[in-house]
Amino acid sequence: MNVPQGSVRPGSVRPGSVRLGFLGAGLIARYHAGSLRAAGCLGSGRSGPAPGGAPAAVLTGVFDPDGERAEQFAHAHGTIVRRSEEEVIEHCDAVYVCTWTAEHRRQVELAAAAGRAVFCEKPLAPTLADARAMAAAVQRAGVVHQVGLVLRSVPGFALLRALLREPAAGRLSTVVFRDDQELPVGGYYGSTWRADRTKAGAGTLLEHSIHDLDLLEWLCGPVRTLSAHQDNLHGHDGIEDTVSVSFRFVAGGTGVLSSTWHDVPGRVSNRRFELFSERGRFEAEGNAAEAVRWEHRAGELHEVLGADQQRRRAAELGVVLPGNADAAFVEAVAGGGRADPDFSVVLRAHELVDAVYRSAAAGGAPVEV
Repeated sequence: MNVPQGSVRPGSVRPGSVRLGFLGAGLIARYHAGSLRAAGCLGSGRSGPAPGGAPAAVLTGVFDPDGERAEQFAHAHGTIVRRSEEEVIEHCDAVYVCTWTAEHRRQVELAAAAGRAVFCEKPLAPTLADARAMAAAVQRAGVVHQVGLVLRSVPGFALLRALLREPAAGRLSTVVFRDDQELPVGGYYGSTWRADRTKAGAGTLLEHSIHDLDLLEWLCGPVRTLSAHQDNLHGHDGIEDTVSVSFRFVAGGTGVLSSTWHDVPGRVSNRRFELFSERGRFEAEGNAAEAVRWEHRAGELHEVLGADQQRRRAAELGVVLPGNADAAFVEAVAGGGRADPDFSVVLRAHELVDAVYRSAAAGGAPVEV
């Protein structure tokens, strides 16, 4: 395989900080840069691990077709604006792909061909075929790759996952998952592209609730069959704003996911998860940040509020919680290890998305997955 001169393979990053480049400078790019800083990865001129053990990284450039947005990102995060995608890739060890969905495949393949590690936002692509091609590209190139399924690193959901696996909980009975979000076109998100099918591919399920489909299987086990319906109240062509899905899990039990984009101001992104098992009830609110509760047959009610309390309660239960997803990516790039979750993981979520859309197109006909 021919790799451009100067490219960096996993495990061969030059000593010091991992060099990170950003393609895209919108909301999600700002989120990841902030997450890196919160984890202690970014520091002016330092190299080696931070006092808390976080790997060192430095931002070496950003490119966005919107020059003003790129300048704002560069100013806020202490980096420079590059003239092109190729220039960003040339000066980094790893690339964050934070652009609109239809650009992901081209940019991931560009970075992988240059031997750069890749962190790509979800969804990988508008179609399952494109997502599979991207997974094949990074695998073929032998580069570290990670996808932004960040709910797996939320302490509250990880705590629930451990609790659901305890024998005391028993078998799954049913789960109800509601996800609602203010329509992410303009406003807080500033992502007018999400109203354009050629850029987004689809609406609330693909662009937002692919998180939820992944989380449902991560918490409850694999889905066997599903049935779905969708609607489009806002009228953006090909951009559904309401989806309801019913599930049957391989191990037994049923579930329902309701995902909606609405015009209720201030409801930026809200999830409510409630599950009943044979001998327990479990729930999480506010993306599991506001509250995690569970009760068992004995009638004990446990309520854990906020990430700090969740971590303390997990420690009491002997549950090891995941760390910062962005710090884990930098560590994988520096050491040449496997990043988690990688592209192979998100392919399953894309398969579920594809099945939901096929069922909805067939008037809710059951689809085996």
